[in-house]
Amino acid sequence: MRIILVLAALLLINAAHADPAPSQDEALPQMSDRSFLARMGEMGEKVEEKTSHLVSNAMGFLGVRYRRGGTNSDTGFDCSGFVRAIFEQTAGLVLPRRANEQAAASEKIERADLQPGDLVFFNTMRKAFSHVGIYVGEGKFIHSPKPGAKVRVESMAISYWARRFDGARRISVEPTDASHP
Repeated sequence: MRIILVLAALLLINAAHADPAPSQDEALPQMSDRSFLARMGEMGEKVEEKTSHLVSNAMGFLGVRYRRGGTNSDTGFDCSGFVRAIFEQTAGLVLPRRANEQAAASEKIERADLQPGDLVFFNTMRKAFSHVGIYVGEGKFIHSPKPGAKVRVESMAISYWARRFDGARRISVEPTDASHP
């Protein structure tokens, strides 16, 4: 998304240094390009807004107990039930139920490209993508860890998580407003 915004800025700068008085035929395409760029900028802001809201919403569940197979705050969450509930409540997206299915349904990204709201996966049961959490920034993630524990934020740098890191994925949280195709 940042690449799109940088490209949009470069295009606007280039347009500002173009001939000052284009003919009416030339002005129409430039106006539609600027309109497109404005819509792209608005879309980027909405995605960022939803991502921030997603992380804020997740933080509201700190302290909810772990429950194997749990999918709500009243009875408790397991890791994938927590992620699924947050995305459904915040973005209206219904993710698959299991961590490995959530990994398969999302876009692979590099660890260096992690942004708040991305999913982080760990191998905690001797199988790939057996645990999932939501990246909150600064090398930390929020998750529902294990029986006897509660939803919490932890550092991915802790040796337990660092050794078990299995990859990062991104869920497209596009705006649902029909006026922005």
